[in-house]
Amino acid sequence: MAETANLSGVKVMVIDDSNTIRRSAEIFLVQAGCQVILAEDGFDALAKITDHHPDVVFVDIMMPRLDGYQTCALIKKNARFGATPVIMLSSKDGLFDRARGRMVGSDEYLTKPFTKDSLLKAVATHAVRTA
Repeated sequence: MAETANLSGVKVMVIDDSNTIRRSAEIFLVQAGCQVILAEDGFDALAKITDHHPDVVFVDIMMPRLDGYQTCALIKKNARFGATPVIMLSSKDGLFDRARGRMVGSDEYLTKPFTKDSLLKAVATHAVRTA
């Protein structure tokens, strides 16, 4: 697990309406030394992103009020946060879903259930670029 050694202090936001997903992602990330910001949906996330300036954002696609595609598009259109890597999380693994994620500017697409390794690898990949 050498690639996770450099994750200490990386700020990661996890946006998911599932408490289980948020908690498991938080556990994996905290163990790797990340600072974690949790949000229940897109509106919650947009309020918190301004305060916390995360280095990497994970966003679930299927959420009430503001879905993951809309949330990603809003983050990417914001001048201050447009360069922030956004990684889509979804139980849907279709070509259309991946293409739609790319269209709104997502940097990667992880399918649920994700593993600790896939989550940390995604953070390592994208956090290094922003650091």
